[in-house]
Amino acid sequence: MIVRIYMAAARGCLALALFLSISGNTLAQKTKAVDLAEISIEELMNVRVTSVSKREQKLSSAGAAAYVITQEDIRHSGMTNIPDLLRIVPGVNVARIDANSWAISIRGFNFRYSTKVLVLIDGRTVYNPGFSGVLWDQQDVPLENIDRIEVIRGPGGTVWGANAMNGVINIITKPAGDTPGGLVSIGTGSKDNATGLAQFGGPAGRYGSYRAFAKYFNVGNAMQADGTPASDGWHGVHGGGRADLHISGRDNLTVQGDLFASSVGQTITTLLPSRLPGSQTLVDDVAVRAGNILGRWTHTFANGSETSLQLYYDRVQRVDQGALDLLNTGDADFQYHFQVGSRHDVVAGGGYRLADHVILNAHDIAFGTGHRRDNLFNAFLQDQVQLTSSLALTIGSKFEHNDYTGFEYEPSAQLVWTPTDRQTVWASVARAIRQPNWFDAESKFDVASFPLVGGGFGLVQFSGNPNTKAEAVVDFGAGYRIQMGQHLSLDASAFRSRYTRLPTIEPMAPFFTFDPPPPHLVVPSQWDHLAQAHTYGGEFSANWDVTSRWRISPGFSFLQMHIVLDRSSRDPTTGASAGYSPKHQAQLRSTFNLPHNLEWDTSAYYVGALKIGPVPSYTRLDTRLGWRPNDTVEFSVAGQNLLTPHRFEFLDGLGINPTQIQRSVVGRVAWRF
Repeated sequence: MIVRIYMAAARGCLALALFLSISGNTLAQKTKAVDLAEISIEELMNVRVTSVSKREQKLSSAGAAAYVITQEDIRHSGMTNIPDLLRIVPGVNVARIDANSWAISIRGFNFRYSTKVLVLIDGRTVYNPGFSGVLWDQQDVPLENIDRIEVIRGPGGTVWGANAMNGVINIITKPAGDTPGGLVSIGTGSKDNATGLAQFGGPAGRYGSYRAFAKYFNVGNAMQADGTPASDGWHGVHGGGRADLHISGRDNLTVQGDLFASSVGQTITTLLPSRLPGSQTLVDDVAVRAGNILGRWTHTFANGSETSLQLYYDRVQRVDQGALDLLNTGDADFQYHFQVGSRHDVVAGGGYRLADHVILNAHDIAFGTGHRRDNLFNAFLQDQVQLTSSLALTIGSKFEHNDYTGFEYEPSAQLVWTPTDRQTVWASVARAIRQPNWFDAESKFDVASFPLVGGGFGLVQFSGNPNTKAEAVVDFGAGYRIQMGQHLSLDASAFRSRYTRLPTIEPMAPFFTFDPPPPHLVVPSQWDHLAQAHTYGGEFSANWDVTSRWRISPGFSFLQMHIVLDRSSRDPTTGASAGYSPKHQAQLRSTFNLPHNLEWDTSAYYVGALKIGPVPSYTRLDTRLGWRPNDTVEFSVAGQNLLTPHRFEFLDGLGINPTQIQRSVVGRVAWRF
């Protein structure tokens, strides 16, 4: 069956590709495509990154466990969404829960609302301050417009602030000047029922560029445990644009914005106040309406120093599990990059964020009065000191003030030694925090009901703690990068981390209540911070040009977690949370350029077993066949999850009933003009 679907998609896309290839030969060439195999190992090592220290530097000299997913990695992967793209990165755990939700973490502590990873899109944070996690179904960026995804494994709090405990995922889109002309991309498949992108860009006056796009997508239902179709399909529309303007020889302005709307299905099991005591399983429709606008001004002084001011406003309205979730965020960030003498390269800045949040009418959870307004003030200073020609020390700290715990600090130090221009040895120590959120402080969550002896029922209830604390981590890391000749590069990193003030659930005295009726017993517990953890592990990645046409990129990660409770804690559950993350993961990607402009890409991803669920280990195999008859047309067919017809990847959806990930195929045609 899968072969017939694969061939049908291939025939349909091939016919369209042949038409476009004939017409494409008559079009003026706008940009020349660059193939992954044509990028040298040295160029890969020297990719410029900004997420490590908020200043541009070579990946090879970064004092952190950094990994970059390039646009060519994206194209060759055959992936259709950002979460699945992150499977490429060693040390990042990606587990799909149903057709539209994922659990994604770095170096452990995975669950649906992973709170220890900061995610940004062009400098705009996208985590939800209600629970400090990311709703991945809302993070839709046209993959063709992504320049790169920078992933930092390990604390990034010194430059990025709260919630960058275990890592940073920074999605950076292309400047408008890099996407001239038109682009039409369409796709279809067995699970991605339909995708379409229409885009056009060009000059904006004499000294600028713009692009505008519109996108539609429709993802089909996954499979329930009994083999029947689930109700977790997903479709939406997305439109936006970007303009990059050169105001003067020293001033640049970027303005960009998006409008997004989607409808999502999910099956949930929940308590309903009007139907106590039994839990109800029902199909829940999720509706999202979102928009944002961002402006960034940069000025370069005559002495080479640079300032930047970024402002953004983000509005999200989401109806999910009965709740109206309305979030308005305004953010201002200023940065100054300058040098002091010949040895000091300094980055300093500050910012302010206001989040106005409303959550009302959820089925089984209440957030205080339903409205909260949070302020976050921050300042940071980081100095790279060139001790010798080959040895550099970077020290700095972030200072923040939030409405939950007041003043917080996040210092770090990195030592980078480059004995040759092809080798880098680095070591680091850093402290980072996870800022408390509204759920931690003011929530009331009805978890489960149970019958009482003699009649009646009881209700297990978790509640927030107004005296909540910030989780903290102190991390020690080290790494080594080397380019061995023209055909091989290696990157290895190791870490050891100690976490304090991790959340626990502490039992309290039971009581009877009449609200809501009927009368029932409440067995309450309250959030506290009476757990600690020790983790250690490492990651490895490489790029090997076997021939001028064939590149192999292996990766591997290892993670060991130990969670312990303070003696005063009575929490029976926290210690088991290490079971949500696999100990071992591995990747092996192959890119092979065939004659006649054909491309064959194959990727294998191994994920170790999860103790919670339990979820057995699995290997995912993807393959892609692409054809570019000229520089304006691209045709591809990709098969995903080819080794098994279906499987579960994560069984704790926090109220959402997980579904099985299925074998699938997708065909795509892109036309640039």
